[in-house]
Amino acid sequence: MKKAILCCLMTAFMVLTASAQDIYKFQVKNDAGQDVSLSTYKGKVLLIVNTATRCGFTPQYEELEALHKKYHAAGLEILDFPCNQFGQQAPGTIAEIHQFCTANYDIQFTQFDKIDVNGENESPLYSYLKAQKGFGGFDLNDQRGKMMDQMLKRGDADYAKKSSIKWNFTKFLVARDGTVVKRFEPTESMASVEAEIGKLLKK
Repeated sequence: MKKAILCCLMTAFMVLTASAQDIYKFQVKNDAGQDVSLSTYKGKVLLIVNTATRCGFTPQYEELEALHKKYHAAGLEILDFPCNQFGQQAPGTIAEIHQFCTANYDIQFTQFDKIDVNGENESPLYSYLKAQKGFGGFDLNDQRGKMMDQMLKRGDADYAKKSSIKWNFTKFLVARDGTVVKRFEPTESMASVEAEIGKLLKK
């Protein structure tokens, strides 16, 4: 009986470990159009974020760069994927976007090619991320969260039931073993994001 239980536990552990490793199977294109395997980042804590240069949340680039400077040496990698699906707020080529980000925010973290995060042409990476961590809701006690909720409800009364990315600067936090552990909506404070990063870097 004990052997059977132990065998089941070991099998479950192996399945979970294999699932966590799935993120490393994806390839994405960098800002030069070259394929990059996410297996490059094995053993790192990842913060994956879809960004835009003309959004009310665009100043988060500065906060993201601050996180990069503070924690990169400890094992944090920020993976930035510009996306033009929300209010057409990431116009231009990836070269133009990168120039804007370096000139205005001096970003040093890795920026990839523009992608779609929802819909028919969405990146397979984002299909995976959304399957791992669906939408958990906005904090309606926060003014920005309330505004986002009202805006999205006008377009789709059932938006909260769907795992889709809701807006620019949604963030996924990935542990060193490849497990997607947390999804942060753009209205969530960077202090909350930093606290969760700190926990993972200590493991």
